[in-house]
Amino acid sequence: MSEGSLPLYYRESFFSKDSLLHPELKAGQPGIAGDPVPYTVRGDDAITCVLLFCFVVTLLSFAHSRNYILHQLKSFLYFPLFSAHNSQSEGEGKFFIQLFLSILTCLLLAILSYFYVTNFITETFVLDAPYQVIAIYCGVFMLYFLCKTFVYNLVNSIFFGGKKSRQWTWTFTFITALEGVALFPAVMLLVYFDLNMQYVVYYFTFVLFFTKILTFSKCWLIFFKQISVFLQIILYLCALEIIPLLSLAGALILITDQLKVNF
Repeated sequence: MSEGSLPLYYRESFFSKDSLLHPELKAGQPGIAGDPVPYTVRGDDAITCVLLFCFVVTLLSFAHSRNYILHQLKSFLYFPLFSAHNSQSEGEGKFFIQLFLSILTCLLLAILSYFYVTNFITETFVLDAPYQVIAIYCGVFMLYFLCKTFVYNLVNSIFFGGKKSRQWTWTFTFITALEGVALFPAVMLLVYFDLNMQYVVYYFTFVLFFTKILTFSKCWLIFFKQISVFLQIILYLCALEIIPLLSLAGALILITDQLKVNF
């Protein structure tokens, strides 16, 4: 008996049109859709590439300018052996390295600010991508350091001369770069090892306090050691260190209030 003369129930079964028996037919995925994986910074390829790039460049910077960094560190303790002319001749080639590390400091501070806000304030923002929030924070920190450097150069050039002003610019850039290097391990532990944010806040407070102590001591050695006027250095540091820092904190609070979703 030919196939065409067979009854229909012989030629077609219940599963004859099932997609499992016909791979040429397109079919949907069996089952139900699961919950999407929540966004994490550790799973972000762009953030990982940026942190890896910063890590490699930081290691290369230290390998390339190790002697200069050691000389700068010694100058904080042994000021009589520190020569402004030597610092200028050695620092001109290393200034761009310090400038890059200062930009790295702004990026790390932006990432820490993003984590702090998401842990203690809000997890929802009016912007869709976290890159935009981190970029805004990074821009705020860069503007802060640029304005602070400009005001330092203006005030120091007027009252102390161009030579000491340039010396302070190299020192301030070095301290800013040193702050970024100190914060880098905390950011890596926070992003990839879920370090408690409270411990990071304690560590950041210690790093900030330590860098301010270095700033105060170096400022006294460069500008006020020969003058020995205690009131002047207090006014100088309050006007150029404490007030800008409080202004930065206020700006971050206002920007965060505008970025978060207010219910």
